[in-house]
Amino acid sequence: MFTSVQDFIKDYSRESQSTQKLLDSLTDESLGQEILPGLRTLGILAWHLIHDDKGMVQQIGIKFKAPAAHSEHPQSAAVIAQTYRETTAALLEAASQWSDDRLQESNNLFGQTWKNGFTLFQFIKHEVHHRGQMTILMRQAGLPIAGVYGPSKEEWERMGMTAPV
Repeated sequence: MFTSVQDFIKDYSRESQSTQKLLDSLTDESLGQEILPGLRTLGILAWHLIHDDKGMVQQIGIKFKAPAAHSEHPQSAAVIAQTYRETTAALLEAASQWSDDRLQESNNLFGQTWKNGFTLFQFIKHEVHHRGQMTILMRQAGLPIAGVYGPSKEEWERMGMTAPV
């Protein structure tokens, strides 16, 4: 749980940069990649990080410009990546206006009472969860993966090394 707005901003700034690297690697063709018929595609997952995920933060009172909830994802990977960049910047700007005291306030989310600091913590974990799903779909689509918490296979190879298995 976050007890400092600055700690949230620092953590989310770092995490969103990792997400942005993945989004910047998407192609229009890859957006339709799915793990199984009827499950979320790569494009839907990417867009989910922009509208639904940010909606969790808006429910606790951090207001900023974002696409409408449950809006259809664009068919352009570049538009998705740029929209994430803009929405994330707007979220961070809006969060910077909060005081640390706001993190101790509680709201009802998903039928439970959560402190705002916990909601922001869960918000980041939710994005990390979907980012992991995206990397699997990106591999299936034949896209290179950017390292997040360490080098990816491609990054190991660029360093002249073999990725550990």
